[in-house]
Amino acid sequence: MALAEVRSLGAARRLRTAAEFEDFEQELVDQFALAQLGAGVTDGVVGSYRSVVFEFVRFTGRPVWTTRAEDVDRFLADQRRRGRAASTVYSRAGTLTAFFEFLVARYQGDIHALTGHVLEQPVDEFNRPSKPDYVAVRVPPAQQEVETLFGAWREALPHARKFLPAARDYMAASLWRRAGLRITESLMLDIRDWRPDLGERGKLHVRFGKGSRGRGHKPRLVPAINEIDALMDWWLTDVRHQFGPDWSDPDAPLLPSERRDRDTGRCVRIGDDALRSSLADAVDRWLPAWVGRLTPHGLRHFCASSLYERGMDLKAIQEILGHEWLSTTTRYIHVHANHIEHAWETANQRVASRLMQ
Repeated sequence: MALAEVRSLGAARRLRTAAEFEDFEQELVDQFALAQLGAGVTDGVVGSYRSVVFEFVRFTGRPVWTTRAEDVDRFLADQRRRGRAASTVYSRAGTLTAFFEFLVARYQGDIHALTGHVLEQPVDEFNRPSKPDYVAVRVPPAQQEVETLFGAWREALPHARKFLPAARDYMAASLWRRAGLRITESLMLDIRDWRPDLGERGKLHVRFGKGSRGRGHKPRLVPAINEIDALMDWWLTDVRHQFGPDWSDPDAPLLPSERRDRDTGRCVRIGDDALRSSLADAVDRWLPAWVGRLTPHGLRHFCASSLYERGMDLKAIQEILGHEWLSTTTRYIHVHANHIEHAWETANQRVASRLMQ
């Protein structure tokens, strides 16, 4: 990202002209962008941060250092009136929070010396939106429902009009179900990312894992538990080579399209729209009660819940899903209503056994 060259704010003199005020405001925004780049935030996310700040400045119509809490109140209320999604309003409030925290921490003294204003954080506990994820719970289907869906899907593969794309789409959905991969993580896998030499069962090298707060990709190794090793053996032994001769190229996509690159002749990578549509079609055919509700991300929730019900601890599930915070993982766990009661009875039985001894 190209940024304007910024001068030392601490050495600046008091501002007087309109042009000086405008340049100073631009410098503050540029310094914020530079700090975010230094923290590892990607160019695209930094660009979105800048656009939010400039949108807020245009809305208030005055310099950022004069911002008050009621300005943020009006801005967020206007965002809702415009029909912005709750997640969008929450995200923009977070951007403004980070921007003004940056100004207060680094340049509060300079701003007062140059403008005469005392800057304070205008986003507080009264106008900060609550996170939408805490309200919108994505409860996945039950174990038996998912078994029904994938069982019927698997049996239909030999009779599919086009076997190769049908098998590929089943393979991708199985990775969401069994390994908890995000859809982007799965379609960005290459053949070399399957490492059967690692661990007891092999591991998937997820190189394009989602990083927190826009800080680029966060790679991780996902162990081939939950029958992932058998799934990979079926795919690489029986199916992948039928797409083309690039099956032996370690840099070829694990989940290819039937289309070929004009220059290299290799299969191009499949897109997410095709995978989403295939899952929707399978749900429509074999699990109609979940039409319009079961998504790739819903299968990721199912994976977390299934592993937890089978006894895996939350920390291990956190590592498999690639979450930065354990609190995020807990929101992916949806268990049957009697799970807590069973856990309580088991704990009481252990206590009673110790007393008897």
